[in-house]
Amino acid sequence: MLRLSNKASACGIALAMALAASGAQARDRFVAPYIELTQVFDADLDGGDDVLTYSQIAVGVDAAISGRRAEGQVSYRYERRIAWGDDLGDQDIHTGLARGSVRVARGLSIEGGALATRARADIRGAAPGNLVGNVDNITQVYSLYAGPVLNTSAGPVQIAASAFGGYTKVEAPGFTGVAPGQPRLDYFDDSTNFIAQASAGVAAGTVLPVGVTVSGAYERDDAGQLDQKYEGYFARGDVTLPVSRTVALRAGAGYEKIKATQRDPLLDAAGNPVLDGNGRFVTDPASPERIAYNTDGLIYDAGVIWRPSPRLELRANAGYRYGGDIYFGSLTWEMARNTGLQVLVYDGIETFGRQLRDGLRQMPTSFQGTANPFGQQFNGCIFGGNPGANGGGAGGCLNNVFQSISTATYRARGIDAVASAVEGRTSYGVGAGYANRRLNTPVLVPGTVVIGVEDESYYAQLFWSRALSRVSQVDANVFANYYDSGLPLSSGVLNLGATGTYSRQFGRLGTVASLGVYTFDQDGFDNQWSAQALLGARYTF
Repeated sequence: MLRLSNKASACGIALAMALAASGAQARDRFVAPYIELTQVFDADLDGGDDVLTYSQIAVGVDAAISGRRAEGQVSYRYERRIAWGDDLGDQDIHTGLARGSVRVARGLSIEGGALATRARADIRGAAPGNLVGNVDNITQVYSLYAGPVLNTSAGPVQIAASAFGGYTKVEAPGFTGVAPGQPRLDYFDDSTNFIAQASAGVAAGTVLPVGVTVSGAYERDDAGQLDQKYEGYFARGDVTLPVSRTVALRAGAGYEKIKATQRDPLLDAAGNPVLDGNGRFVTDPASPERIAYNTDGLIYDAGVIWRPSPRLELRANAGYRYGGDIYFGSLTWEMARNTGLQVLVYDGIETFGRQLRDGLRQMPTSFQGTANPFGQQFNGCIFGGNPGANGGGAGGCLNNVFQSISTATYRARGIDAVASAVEGRTSYGVGAGYANRRLNTPVLVPGTVVIGVEDESYYAQLFWSRALSRVSQVDANVFANYYDSGLPLSSGVLNLGATGTYSRQFGRLGTVASLGVYTFDQDGFDNQWSAQALLGARYTF
């Protein structure tokens, strides 16, 4: 089973892939390693007079490449927090995102991505936004994926295929901030996943008046907690009929089988689940595999494609899948040369590792750093550095993945919308969405509390950056999230926050000053308001 050799490997793999291709006729590339020292202040605004103070030392790298055969970007940072007193323990934090693609032969490329970030563990618990000081319900997440992508043709037949392997690791959280009396959830550990898919088709008007495509896929996910397994495959055919210069109708049908299983937790003499040192369930080796989700049968859907120009495409579909109605679609719009919009409506059976892998795949290979020094990086919306690139340059959101970290298989439905722009000295982005999960676990298994439960969340994020001169810049971030769990005794959790940053360069030495304000409202607890300040210096090699 694949393992991270160290906590920096996730981003290092994708960085190495991108930089290894630096000789591949790159038009533009840069590598900027740095070391940074900062001082952080966190003040309680709820009537307390305590100010938490600590120092940070960080090392990191920002790098990018763009060429005919290779494109990619990585932003990685390791941070050591050093407390000034006993009210904060020393912490190690890894944050990074990498996306890259290298063309190794005509029609064949290698694609990959990696992520290191912090995220909420329990949807019912605390919802810290600016991740400074002592924060509850936060865990460290690492994920990576890589694989080949083939796009070629045989006469009029267009052939596409890909195969990706992925790995996700989540550290066990500490105190989650869940109200007393609520049932305890299990903690995700790690998972490996694999997907292979292929299609072959002809365009309308080449062989037949209609376009015809046949496709298939196989997917598997193995999670460490309770020996959970997901396996699914499908085969289908699709037909596309142009009805005008800008509109086409499509329909497809096929067969699909999905099965998810897990084993029971080991029980002690009192009938309670046994936990390991990290608070995770210990798997009962004598337990049979129990079915958490199973579907097998016909799938079909139909829809419309509207493409009035190469810069704008809308797809809307409805059909039958997973034993009921399904709706999905997308909108991509290159509104201007440097402005893009992307909207995605989705519905599918997911596991945490697979959804995170697919979320990474949707991230652009060029992205904007949101300059939030208080730690909320790469777990929300990520905005494209080349937003006018049709087909996903605007960016994407990972909020739907990180609304909670669930071991269970679940049906994920929702909508994501991202718009971003780079106009002269100014860049900005806005993202928003809604996510719903229906969790699936075996019936009557000890320790199971989530069967049939629906979680949901709403989120919005705004990023704005302005270069005041060649050496100075201001950045602003505003975010809001609302989480609602369907578990008994749980209630909604709201968090809001805003940060502002001013930075200035003096040759290789840069300085930064940031201010932030943050609040979250969790029923059963008093509202929490806090303010943050940061002063620092960075030397770029």
